[in-house]
Amino acid sequence: METRLQAEERVLSTLNKDGSRRWMKPRLSTGRYWKARRITAYVLILIFTALPYVNINGKPAILLDIIAREFTFFGKTLFATDTLLLALFMMTVFVAVFLATALAGRVWCGWACPQTVYMEFVYRPVERFFDGKPGTRPKPGATGIRKLLKYLTYVAISAILAHTFLAYFVGVENLRHWVFDSPAKHPVAFAVMLLTTGLMLFDFGLFREQTCIVACPYGRFQSVMLDRSSLIVGYDKKRGEPRGAIKRKVRNGDVSLNVVEASQGDCIDCKMCVTTCPTGIDIRDGLQLECIHCAQCIDACDAVMDKVGRPRGLIRYSSQETLDGQPRRLLRPRVILYPLLLMVLVSVFLAVLLTRSSAEVRMIREAGSLFNVLPEGQIMNQARLRVTNRSAEPVTYSAQVIAPARGVGIELVPSEITLQPNKMDSMMARVIAEPAVFTTSPVDITVRVHGSDGFEKELHFPLHGRIWHGGTP
Repeated sequence: METRLQAEERVLSTLNKDGSRRWMKPRLSTGRYWKARRITAYVLILIFTALPYVNINGKPAILLDIIAREFTFFGKTLFATDTLLLALFMMTVFVAVFLATALAGRVWCGWACPQTVYMEFVYRPVERFFDGKPGTRPKPGATGIRKLLKYLTYVAISAILAHTFLAYFVGVENLRHWVFDSPAKHPVAFAVMLLTTGLMLFDFGLFREQTCIVACPYGRFQSVMLDRSSLIVGYDKKRGEPRGAIKRKVRNGDVSLNVVEASQGDCIDCKMCVTTCPTGIDIRDGLQLECIHCAQCIDACDAVMDKVGRPRGLIRYSSQETLDGQPRRLLRPRVILYPLLLMVLVSVFLAVLLTRSSAEVRMIREAGSLFNVLPEGQIMNQARLRVTNRSAEPVTYSAQVIAPARGVGIELVPSEITLQPNKMDSMMARVIAEPAVFTTSPVDITVRVHGSDGFEKELHFPLHGRIWHGGTP
């Protein structure tokens, strides 16, 4: 017989004390915050589904082509070589997250995170439809044909979600071929689709709230990103304690609800805030990493307060300072520093993006010997001229040596190259110099790259050779 050790206290809200999985089936509380979150969720789902089909300046609104190393955001394409822009973009995102968390707590987790949006407003409604609402008697056949239909529905939703997710990485046109062509024509793509669908099904059908608690590090960063003035979902202990049950009292044939003793707090210990929590915590224990600030406990508690004739807000959006009876400080160092830093990052990002040239060119020396001596005595250096067309039109590029004015030439193979928008290619460049050029080695030469759209850029390239002393090199 298997014996499991019992933990002295709860480790995670989704684990029993013996280490087994505690499955969450939260009771739905349809209060004002839930209604607002539902509208927000459906709008976000609509945007997420439609965005890959929206074109801006002939480009997808968002396309993260990892294989081609091209990242398109609302008409602008960034390449892997745009390290400064990509670094500024990531820093801007992180600072924006820090600012939002400092001001509004985990508003992202509870209101906008795809994990929460799809879990609470797509998959759980399907589960309640087939199994019945938590706290009520299961529907007939909930463990038979209904369970099969539930998981078939999960598979269908996961497939749609997986295809939508992949559209952001492969584009709508490629995805259309993947869907309608025979899997034999694209076995790798078909395997990717199956794998992504399986991962979606595993996440939302089995792993569920564990993603927020175990896999996502955001909750564990709360201690760094939050302060005592940040907005949180909190329980007012001063008002709620000591807790006590209620009793029913009949007056003139009517049943009324009354708190047992006048000295008790407003919390009647009904545990509705616990049974409605999607991560299974008790908000009355204080701020916890499992809390995603979905406000379900607020809706549940407000409904109970209405029934017992007590004012709402026993559980509410507040701050640790306010709950401790102190005034909330709106202005504090981090809410001043973060916006300033965010403003600087956005300004620099836009300045770099808007002043970026229509092409990127680099001259890269070929591997091997630094130079070769030709039969005529000339010195040849081999390089590769790499060009990326960032404009919206096809452009033809060529190059020539402009300094020194004499004794150095460049041969391109091919002599010029035409690139489509957002495409990159390279030309073999053979730089040939007379021996007299090499009074030192290397010699810094200047190559000017021309584009048919008016683009020009000068590149400096170190040319190596034998030092010339006026006689034999």
